[in-house]
Amino acid sequence: MENRIADIQARLESITEELTDVSVEVLRAAVEAGETSRPPIDKKLSQARRAVEKAARLLDQSLAEPTGEAG
Repeated sequence: MENRIADIQARLESITEELTDVSVEVLRAAVEAGETSRPPIDKKLSQARRAVEKAARLLDQSLAEPTGEAG
C-alpha cells in the first residue's frame, strides 16, 4: 500500500511541475502579446498547483508516519 501511495505522491509532484511550466508559458505569451495584466488562466493554474502541492504534501506526511496512516 505504501508503494502505491508513494507512486501517487510522485505523480502529484510531477503534475505540480507541469502546472508551473504551463503557468510560465502563459505569462511569457502574455508579455510577448503586450498584455499588462495577469491572464485569468494563470490565477486558475496557480490555484490548481497549490491544491496539488497540498495533496502531495499530505501524502508525503502520511508516508513519514510510523504506522503509515494519516491522522
